[in-house]
Amino acid sequence: MIGAIAGDYVGSAYEFSRTKNYNFPMVTPGSSITDDSIMTIAVMDAILQRKPYGERLYYWGNKYPAPKGGYGGSFAAWLRSDNPQPYHSFGNGAAMRVSPVGWVFPTLKETLREAQRCAQCTHNHPEGLKGAMAVASAIYHARSGKSKAFLRQYVEKEFGYDLSRKVADIRPAYGFDETCQGTVPEAITCYLESSGFEDAIRLAVSLGGDSDTLACITGAIAEADNTCEIPSEIKDAAFSTMPAELKDIVEQFYSKFNLYKHGKV
Repeated sequence: MIGAIAGDYVGSAYEFSRTKNYNFPMVTPGSSITDDSIMTIAVMDAILQRKPYGERLYYWGNKYPAPKGGYGGSFAAWLRSDNPQPYHSFGNGAAMRVSPVGWVFPTLKETLREAQRCAQCTHNHPEGLKGAMAVASAIYHARSGKSKAFLRQYVEKEFGYDLSRKVADIRPAYGFDETCQGTVPEAITCYLESSGFEDAIRLAVSLGGDSDTLACITGAIAEADNTCEIPSEIKDAAFSTMPAELKDIVEQFYSKFNLYKHGKV
């Protein structure tokens, strides 16, 4: 989704040169979409074409085998396999790509079911499945107009994540973490504490962790909040680094499901 893509783009400059400075430059010469955006768009494509998630992830991952930052080692091996199978992963890739699922299914039950399907073709560990379901359901509730207080209570009760901490309390000891359980609660916390889209992304990146994925997840949830506006300069900069065929899928997805809120990409 546009919020996920914009967050990925901003965070990309700080994935390997991490920052805990809230006032970092949002757009830099080294900023670009990464595998997070490519895999999110692959999920859009699967939904549009009504094809298996794994098939579209495999197709687009092999079409773009060397994005900025690369793919995780296990997922890269999955892409190289002639018969790709789930590899019991609880990596945060399950959560970073799931945002389209949170937008299009009419009930929470369907959203959770599809989030599990989206994850399990690769990340079939319980924590991987939980991370994807938590993010998709958070987006579902945010787009449905539920309050941040409701969302916090729901996620804590249903998934057991601790959302009681403040970003300022997490930041000092937090470091690079590629797991769902070490990324999803923090990303949701950044959204819950934020005052708008840019603030949410700044909070996520300034944790000093897996910056592109943290910002991708946080941005995906923030976009679903009707009070958040994605700054046009960030959106335009992100899409300027995207191949035309991927941008076309985003446009088709937003058009089919009538999701345009911030103007066309």
